[in-house]
Amino acid sequence: MTTAEQTWTESTTEVAGLGVRSLQGGSGPAAVVLHHSSGNLGWIPFYEELARSFRVTVPDLPGYGQSQRPAWARDARDVAILMDRFLARVAPEGAVLVGLGFGGFIAAELATMHQERLGALALVGAAGLQPEEGELLDQMLIDFPEYMAAGFRDDARYREFFGEEVAKEVRELWDFSREMTARLSWKPYMFNRRLPHLLPEVRTPTLVVAGGADRVVPLACARQYATLLPNSALEIVEGAGHFVDYEEPQALAALIARHAGA
Repeated sequence: MTTAEQTWTESTTEVAGLGVRSLQGGSGPAAVVLHHSSGNLGWIPFYEELARSFRVTVPDLPGYGQSQRPAWARDARDVAILMDRFLARVAPEGAVLVGLGFGGFIAAELATMHQERLGALALVGAAGLQPEEGELLDQMLIDFPEYMAAGFRDDARYREFFGEEVAKEVRELWDFSREMTARLSWKPYMFNRRLPHLLPEVRTPTLVVAGGADRVVPLACARQYATLLPNSALEIVEGAGHFVDYEEPQALAALIARHAGA
């Protein structure tokens, strides 16, 4: 899942007594990417594309991957607090914050708490809102490879990335990630009833992106974000599923660079 030639480095940052591991690459203005609920699978092509315009930092969210787990965290907002402190250390002024799926939920929570820290915000297939139409696909009710496959436009596209048999280390990461996700967002599943009341206060320029064929987070959620956030633009990537970052890395990186003026 990583690029053939290593163009990134790895480091650990202490936040609230916890070690948060992150990958870094590229140069230019700071961009921090918060990963999906499936965890961070390494320096994927999307990060490499984004690093053409930005100094990209991709942390393992606390409790995911190689970052230490905050035993006290029981809410997505708890992780947003920790990520706010992480940003204060690695990109204290004007960072572009990119949230993917569950990471978009975390990013939206962070923006409602400390929008002054952000230069721009991009929410890609973001959870966090109860959809007015349709339902969020519940990863706790199905086998996780089935959940991941639903995130692509079709099964053939899923197999391009993960093969017929998912590698043991990837499956272990998914299982570990799902346990942490259950701690943070099981009831209610993947949304916060406070967010619709707080988002209209966020003035950060925001790009809301959704795949036109998203079967995980209903398109209604992207439209709700675009309506609630007063300084936002909505982009639908036709033909892409939930994992726009995997399926259309160049197009997504270009949209974010243009949005941030990079």
